[in-house]
Amino acid sequence: MLTAAPHLHVRRPSPTTAEFTVSTYPRNPTPALRLLLIAVGVLRLVLALGAALLLYAEYWTQFFTLASYQQSNLWLLPAAQHEFLLYHTPLGRLAQEIAARTPSWALVPLCIGAIYVAVRRIHVEERLLVLRGLGIQTRSTPGTILLGWFGGGAGAGAGGGPTRFIPTEKIRDVLINEAFWGFGVRYILVVVVEGEEGLVVVFPKLLPRREIVEEVWRGVRGCLFDEGGAGEHHHLQQQRPEKKRRFKDTKRRSGAGDGKKSPASTKENSGEEIRDRS
Repeated sequence: MLTAAPHLHVRRPSPTTAEFTVSTYPRNPTPALRLLLIAVGVLRLVLALGAALLLYAEYWTQFFTLASYQQSNLWLLPAAQHEFLLYHTPLGRLAQEIAARTPSWALVPLCIGAIYVAVRRIHVEERLLVLRGLGIQTRSTPGTILLGWFGGGAGAGAGGGPTRFIPTEKIRDVLINEAFWGFGVRYILVVVVEGEEGLVVVFPKLLPRREIVEEVWRGVRGCLFDEGGAGEHHHLQQQRPEKKRRFKDTKRRSGAGDGKKSPASTKENSGEEIRDRS
């Protein structure tokens, strides 16, 4: 309900540039769905903050007392804020009680799992940017929100996801390949890169259906190599009327040759038949 089947969005800022985006975010979400997504986001935030507070309370309960915490150099919070958070707020006192009653081997993994679920992305988005004369760039959204905020290190794009750029001179071909996925066959878009043994798979996380893969393949070839895609389709549409006219002219000429004969030729043939009989 919160996600949709992978669908394609195409953006063409110029005739030499095209961006293909495959996403699981619902198309044209209703106001009710928007409110539901906001509510889920708030619940995930509360879950992450609660789990972090429990971990903080467990950390303090296991290693410190209030006096030793004030004298220690391992502060996670200033002493005044620490005392106020754990001693003067209902949530802090509740977190201390839960941390004191729950064994560490059970509490810590549960809190870490809750934080992971809270920061996990609901929707997946993958993009393919094609620049004629330059190359193509692939990018995927990171698995968690934190990677999107703080970046994914080397090879990460603006959104923190893994990004790769392939220059045009290294692209040998763009193909649609078949791959076994479980007990079925999936169609995947791959890029053959010069000097690499393996193939670069486009949209590796979502693996969209065949119709989307074929549309992206035509668009990539049409924009990158100036062949196929929409340009080729438009060229074929322009050639079809001319082919039809040629077919009609050929049919008319063949019909004239195979149809009824002219009166002169009929008279000549009849005269030849009479002479043969005589």
